[in-house]
Amino acid sequence: MQWQKLKPPEPDDPICCCECDLYQYGCCCDCEDLDEAFNRWLKDKPSKSTFQSPVFAAMTDNLEISLIPALLMLPLLLKVAALHYLLGITVLTALPGLVLWYYYATHRKKRRTLFFLTLALYSLAYMYYLFITEILPRGDVSQLQVCTVTSGMIFTIVSLIHTKKGPGFVTAALHDSHSHSQEDKKESTQVNNGSIQSPASPSGTPAELQTPKEGLGAKWSRCPLCKIMRPPRAGHCRTCGSCVQRLDHHCIWINSCVGQANHRSFLLTLSVFVLTSLYGISLVLCSLCPRQYLMTALFYCPGVYTQSSTALCFTCAWYSSIVAGGLLYLLVTQVLNISFNVTEREAQLALRNKTGQSRLWGLVVDTGEYSRGFYQNWVEFLTMTDASASSRSSLTDLV
Repeated sequence: MQWQKLKPPEPDDPICCCECDLYQYGCCCDCEDLDEAFNRWLKDKPSKSTFQSPVFAAMTDNLEISLIPALLMLPLLLKVAALHYLLGITVLTALPGLVLWYYYATHRKKRRTLFFLTLALYSLAYMYYLFITEILPRGDVSQLQVCTVTSGMIFTIVSLIHTKKGPGFVTAALHDSHSHSQEDKKESTQVNNGSIQSPASPSGTPAELQTPKEGLGAKWSRCPLCKIMRPPRAGHCRTCGSCVQRLDHHCIWINSCVGQANHRSFLLTLSVFVLTSLYGISLVLCSLCPRQYLMTALFYCPGVYTQSSTALCFTCAWYSSIVAGGLLYLLVTQVLNISFNVTEREAQLALRNKTGQSRLWGLVVDTGEYSRGFYQNWVEFLTMTDASASSRSSLTDLV
């Protein structure tokens, strides 16, 4: 039927505009197969440039050289913004759009990129450098406060490294270990039923055979792209090209998926980064505007543009506030999703299929499928483990 072709695609289903009736002539096709065929056709042709060596070509492909202009332009734009408050408003307003435009112009063809991660780490290092070289010599910051900011920055990087270890990819061995565990449970149930009668519930069902609400209908499914069996709440990430256990979303800021294995460390990274940023911004404003209240110093700080160093630090405080505000919104969204036991992927599917309810002014989508209450939802989140790691450990114990 025609309406099925216009149906919104699922995140796991590949889509090509050739399959849609809106593009009858296929002139806007962005199909991966066509791109790969076109790339192979280009590789067969001899290169026009004979001076480019294979080593240089490999370095260009692996190293994102296009990041260098962005890293060089950031301090320059911040110094331009520090010349006048009108320039500061203009530059800081246009900076997010400029960064996105440069990203799409240089990294649109790349699925996985270190653009945002490198830019975030470079911004963090540059803000810390200005804090040490410009704010610390003023004498308004104590050694304990400096150690607190430094510890927060180091803790953020350590938790980020732990987050980057992996989201918990689904493997073929995971389904095999699940099948073995189910067979062992069946055998133990048969033995118990044959020898000792298991206690029954008020409804007459044995307690061992009772399943929680989320276990009803929760079946393993086969991924149409990976061709492997995956557990409930797992999803396929097109960027990583693999299925992830309890997939939440693919975060471009860390260049990795957020799943069952690294969701807790991702939340910890966000929390520590936001708290450290807010604390560092408060120290900078207290040093630059000692006579102003902290809440109003960011909007009114007389005499801050009389010196270039203080103007630059004040502009960087505004830049850090914009970044911290965006990450604070992401942190609040993550906390609300965990409180309702819903992932970002499940929330998007619920909105698309109109099966969820928007709550708290649209900040969270309650699907009602896995939620067992605020306390139990957080207990489940804090105690969940990587199924692949636990299966490996169980197999090791058996051997």
